[in-house]
Amino acid sequence: MYKIVKKEKLNPTVTLMEIEAPVVARKAEAGQFIILRVCSSGERIPLTIADYDRVKGTVTIIFQVVGATTMLLNDLEEGEYICDFVGPLGRATETEGLKKVAVIGGGVGSAIAYPVAKKLSEQGCEVHSIVGFRNKDLVILEEQFEKVSTKFVKMSDDGSWGEQGLVTNALEKLILDGEKYDRVIAIGPLVMMKFVCMLTKKYEVPTVVSMNPIMIDGTGMCGGCRLTVDGKTLFACVDGPEFDGHKVDFDQAIKRSRFYSDFEAHKREETCNLLKMGEKNNG
Repeated sequence: MYKIVKKEKLNPTVTLMEIEAPVVARKAEAGQFIILRVCSSGERIPLTIADYDRVKGTVTIIFQVVGATTMLLNDLEEGEYICDFVGPLGRATETEGLKKVAVIGGGVGSAIAYPVAKKLSEQGCEVHSIVGFRNKDLVILEEQFEKVSTKFVKMSDDGSWGEQGLVTNALEKLILDGEKYDRVIAIGPLVMMKFVCMLTKKYEVPTVVSMNPIMIDGTGMCGGCRLTVDGKTLFACVDGPEFDGHKVDFDQAIKRSRFYSDFEAHKREETCNLLKMGEKNNG
């Protein structure tokens, strides 16, 4: 059992939890993920490690409340426990030797982009963080990005936070202004990463993306997280989750990501009703 030592609501749909997991914290690195189960009968879901504290023995996760399991997880409070918390899994972000990097975060994907920006900053790399949200009410980790970024560009769809526009607009402007990056690291919705890669391919800038398809066992045995990279079938949980963005078949990945949408909607409604019944009975 893994104790929740901190819970914080970052925006109306996104929650941060700090979990007591010393074994995981001891070896965790930016870019890796964990797989958890809220209870012994629950489903397994992957969540990227947002931060870790080796001294305290804690791991921070940030999740969007969108499905049945994240609803159950969000229903827990500080002092309560998660049944399973396995990791660190996946390959850590490769940061050695990089001198200047643009880190792109889109929406809740910013929670994955932040630890990468932090690690790069700690290694002395010049970090240009470009982060986008639909509006200011959905912004998360603003202060954290400010601390680890040499340059921090804020973008929003409606202009209520930073500049109005897409992260690709900001990235292209920086490139045209003469910024030369060793690498672009993009983390966010599949569509966003696809268009970032289309842009960076045009300007011949090496680009890494973090793929977060359906994962179940975290070992590559189930095949649920397979994707096509450079014409080959790879598995996000063991071969990634980061890949050369110019070689990922995004159209296939986007299509596969929608495969279980009807089932997920049904489970979300079912769980919502169960939680409401529990609140009614407790009341």
